[in-house]
Amino acid sequence: MLRASVAVFTFLLCVTSFPVSGQVTFQNIHGDHIAIAINGRPFSDFYIGSSYPKPFLAPLRTASGLVVTRHYPMELVEGESRDHPHHRGLWIGYGQINDVNFWENEASQTNRNPRNPLTRGLIVLEKLNEVKPGPDHGSITATFGWRSPDGSNILEEHRTMIFYADPEIRKLDVDSTLTAVKLAKFADTKEGFFAIRVADSMREQNGGMIRDSNGAQREKNVWGKRADWADYEGMVEGQKVGIAIFDYPQNYNHPPRWHARAYGLFAVNPFGVKDFERTSTASGGYSMQPGQSLRFRYRVIIYSGAEPASKIAAWYADYIKPETRGQ
Repeated sequence: MLRASVAVFTFLLCVTSFPVSGQVTFQNIHGDHIAIAINGRPFSDFYIGSSYPKPFLAPLRTASGLVVTRHYPMELVEGESRDHPHHRGLWIGYGQINDVNFWENEASQTNRNPRNPLTRGLIVLEKLNEVKPGPDHGSITATFGWRSPDGSNILEEHRTMIFYADPEIRKLDVDSTLTAVKLAKFADTKEGFFAIRVADSMREQNGGMIRDSNGAQREKNVWGKRADWADYEGMVEGQKVGIAIFDYPQNYNHPPRWHARAYGLFAVNPFGVKDFERTSTASGGYSMQPGQSLRFRYRVIIYSGAEPASKIAAWYADYIKPETRGQ
């Protein structure tokens, strides 16, 4: 599989850019990331190189170019927080699968907690299947291996990301199918699964607001609760901005619990129970037999201004209409 990754990067190095005829374009391919532009403006970069512990999108920007994700650890910005180095832009990961950590998996974090000495895993590129620009939307499709330290895959992931050329908002769909290569046991933990680390200025600690589809507000009322969607709103460079994450109704264990924190973590967790509901008698986690698959679909909307919950609810209703997805 490592040879396959090297071959992919060798191919990418030979290409300066993909076609730029559409409003969603993919350019400036340097071997370890793909630059994504929407309507002629940078949106994000998709990092897939072997030097990274997992693939991630960073930074995320509004339509006007404001950065709504933390720069660290990709960039060191004076005065910015430097906790949780595994919080890279937008990513997918999980804290414990077969006692392997695909969440806190930076090289510096191996066995960092002696009371819970998990082994660091890696999520590695196996194949870049398709990069397709377009006038209304563009997409990236890739295959990743969730690899244990012995070099074998526990899971294979097929991921498609669709980027839309909306003039006012930034809209991204992520469609991830996990297939068990061997018996895969997801432990019952809060550490996962689909996540964004918001900009420091947006944090609830700095005056931001977390809210969910049930009308709850602030971490103490949203964290660990089930909801169709959640929203993190705050200030960037003196302007009000927000990020909404939508969970698709056919996802496993919908509606999910939200691992959304006042310090800036904004995550959906479909597996954890005990950390969120200490008195619950329900069993969390999940076991996948070899060959079994789970499909997860999410939509992320990045907006400017103060949008009412009713507007976000309308966006969610549009997302779950079958005829609107992938268009």
